[in-house]
Amino acid sequence: MPSLDNLPDSRTEPGGSAVVRVLSYNVRSLRDDTDALARVITACAPDLVLLQEAPRFFRWRKKLARLAAASGQVILSGGGTAAGPALLCSLRATVERTEDVLLPLTPGLHRRGLATAVVRFGAARVGVLSCHLSLQKDERYEQSGMVLEKLAGLDAPHAVAGGDLNERPDGPAFRRIAKDLQDCWATAPWGGEHTSTPADPHQRIDAVFATPGIEVLGCGVPLGLPGVREDDLRAATDHLPVLAALRIPAS
Repeated sequence: MPSLDNLPDSRTEPGGSAVVRVLSYNVRSLRDDTDALARVITACAPDLVLLQEAPRFFRWRKKLARLAAASGQVILSGGGTAAGPALLCSLRATVERTEDVLLPLTPGLHRRGLATAVVRFGAARVGVLSCHLSLQKDERYEQSGMVLEKLAGLDAPHAVAGGDLNERPDGPAFRRIAKDLQDCWATAPWGGEHTSTPADPHQRIDAVFATPGIEVLGCGVPLGLPGVREDDLRAATDHLPVLAALRIPAS
């Protein structure tokens, strides 16, 4: 396993491909220590941040904007308009388009949604999606298919998805996504594996996925990454983040 301090930095390469850092993070509606959360995000130096459980009720836009500003990001899409998933990005990204999607509502269960975008880093063009799948097994499986369908519909040559799947890698929804996409931790493990809970990491229910043409350079929980403090990880939210470094070919 690579050491924690050698995850590749973001860069644009001579041939036009781009190395991009992608962070997926369930932030529990910013109900915890948002200063600690902002420090974790900043230390990871991401180009794209795929959030789950972003604020979606009273003054949610202002809360999300404060987190973005505190962590050196800007809002890309999502939040209340996607029922929780949201996307942030660095100024390195050139945004082509965004779309927030509400998934079908099952009576008695929470509304779920997808935050999506198509962005460019130099000559590399990539679709992006953040999701938070259902707690209910059958609905979760159906939503996993909707994630794949929406990614394909972004009409981008490459795509990245991340989220809280509420399921371990041996579950049917997780396996359905991993059949079509690279499970980045399984492809190039780096850092820590388990994302839940920060106080007792014992299961991997959060993940970053990439289409086959993307090269995964490393992916995992950034435990011990310079600037990422364990007390901040415990204080920030009830999940641990997943950080991936990806090489996206020029389009």
